[in-house]
Amino acid sequence: MFDLDPWTLLTIVALGCITVITRSFFFMSSKPWTLPHWAQRGLQYAPIAALAAVVIPEIVTTQGVFISTWQDARLFAAFAGMAWFFWKRGVLGTIVCGTAVYLPLRLVLGW
Repeated sequence: MFDLDPWTLLTIVALGCITVITRSFFFMSSKPWTLPHWAQRGLQYAPIAALAAVVIPEIVTTQGVFISTWQDARLFAAFAGMAWFFWKRGVLGTIVCGTAVYLPLRLVLGW
């Protein structure tokens, strides 16, 4: 059914074993283990960094190329959402404000 050579099979099994060992490493220790303070503090910023890594390229690029015009609804929606967030500090209002700016520009003006 599948044409699987021995090296590919060995690679899959080896990577599976490495994954299981590295993910279960913390369960193998008998003593409690905690991260250093600097690592705990650094991990607090991981969700924001991951979100920025996903959202920012979506705003400033189209099909992997930087946008070349200001007539892009995503830019104005992002600025409106940021303004709302810095004014009110509410996530739901940020989403509603950004969407309220994006939809008319996109649907009515065709940006």
